[in-house]
Amino acid sequence: MLRLLTKSAISAPKRSINWNQGVLRLSSTFTIPKTQKGVIFYESNGPLHYKDIPVPVPKPNEILINVKYSGVCHTDLHAWQGDWPLPTKLPLVGGHEGAGVVVAKGSEVKNFEIGDLAGIKWLNGSCMSCELCETGHESNCEQADLSGYTHDGSFQQYATADAVQAARIPKGTNLAEVAPVLCAGITVYKALKDANLKAGQWVAISGAAGGLGSLAVQYAKAMGYRVLGIDGGKGKEELFNSLGGEVFIDFTKYKDSKEMINAIKEATKGGPQGVINVSVSEAAISMSTEYVRPTGTVVLVGLPAHSYVKSEIFSHVVKSINIKGSYVGNRADTREALDFFSRGLIKSPIKIVGLSELPSVYDLMKSGKILGRYVVDTSK
Repeated sequence: MLRLLTKSAISAPKRSINWNQGVLRLSSTFTIPKTQKGVIFYESNGPLHYKDIPVPVPKPNEILINVKYSGVCHTDLHAWQGDWPLPTKLPLVGGHEGAGVVVAKGSEVKNFEIGDLAGIKWLNGSCMSCELCETGHESNCEQADLSGYTHDGSFQQYATADAVQAARIPKGTNLAEVAPVLCAGITVYKALKDANLKAGQWVAISGAAGGLGSLAVQYAKAMGYRVLGIDGGKGKEELFNSLGGEVFIDFTKYKDSKEMINAIKEATKGGPQGVINVSVSEAAISMSTEYVRPTGTVVLVGLPAHSYVKSEIFSHVVKSINIKGSYVGNRADTREALDFFSRGLIKSPIKIVGLSELPSVYDLMKSGKILGRYVVDTSK
């Protein structure tokens, strides 16, 4: 371990740090090692190696975060399996829900200080100069840099993030509990906004007991909506009810889709005005176009590989329904979503395991056996 104090103090180690360009501003408060523990893979669907890897050096516009905890998202599974049409960088350190402490920053960074709490989001950085960035759609930027996908992410003890996009986390925040909010929370909050609902209207959460769904239920309640949850399996109804949901539909208890659709319509007296699809079931997503209320909105969030949403055209037109995709939120959505959490309106139903146990978490994820959100402790 090396304590980075002054220019002379780091002259001995062979680090790619150019002080003449003012790349780093460091603090004597933190000790930054040359290597760290992380989970890395070298080929899609290849072995996941928990090993020593170099600590990254932040660029002038970046901060270096000592990641304490990171949520595990279904996107991380896709990144490892390589089954999305968007290619990943290889080798890759996954993860994009990292919460930790700023221990170094680039010379251009003005919005973070050493010792601040910060979060690594899915959107690590964007160009901030194109039309999409100018209008608050940074995540849609063609030059978007994605944590745990095109940029090494939070399944390591130290990770970098563009300071403009990094999330500001209030001091005193429980970093393990806030980690899932950095992707799952922001994503479902943005999706609920995209549904354009009014207080008192019904919203169905398809996949209500998973990592995204468990947060979507809470955000929906906090926003004044009535919540119907759809999921199936042991313990999922109990979790949904504990989060404040109103009506639970266990899809395993219906003989066919028609019976289930009728049950949803009956419970909501005509169908929910909005549906948030966070499940990764192609059939469930297409079914939502059948039970959504006329003039309602079906929001697509979950990303099952090689899948399509199917809506029968006659009914789609006659019911005047809307189908829209909702990607991750922007900086304002991030601030708002974290504010719900800070005010105690959102609780993350998490299970903490060591970073070294990430492969077993992926196994549980593939078999659909996860309740809530798994969070990895990078120190284990």
